[in-house]
Amino acid sequence: MTTNARGPSTRTARTSRTSAQEPSAAALDDTDRKLLALLAEDATRTYAELGKLLFLSAPAVHERARRLKREGVIKATVAALDAAKLNRPLLAFVHVDTTSWAVTRQLLALQELSDVEEIHTVTGESAMLLKVRTRDTQSLEQLLARIHAIEGFTGTRSYIALTTYLERGPSSNL
Repeated sequence: MTTNARGPSTRTARTSRTSAQEPSAAALDDTDRKLLALLAEDATRTYAELGKLLFLSAPAVHERARRLKREGVIKATVAALDAAKLNRPLLAFVHVDTTSWAVTRQLLALQELSDVEEIHTVTGESAMLLKVRTRDTQSLEQLLARIHAIEGFTGTRSYIALTTYLERGPSSNL
């Protein structure tokens, strides 16, 4: 048990540190979830259109959307782009192996490359997982060469997607 200005507390320093690092889930009601699903489906709908679908006024929908943005539930409003039409038809997932966490952190510099869409640290045999879209296999090879040039890197395994049947963000139906 620790003591602070407010009195005794059963919270440990480790719990406090973890709570500060990990965001808690937002308190969402059914209307919030429906609004999020509608926005995820088509973010170009007006607040008036959303209001009709949710049986709310446009200002009420606007206020909910503002609150969800303020709370970080809605991180951004973006356009879904067609990679093939942007001359980036090759989708690959690259597993990257390193000798240490310090090397893994160096790989974060790859976020500056437009071909790199996502970077994840992962459990298992690999240290990181990259989602990349390139023009062709030669472009993918150039990206892999850049990874291979990092000291402490030990290997990659690349998986090229042939067909994508589903690609979406998290669901609001939790």
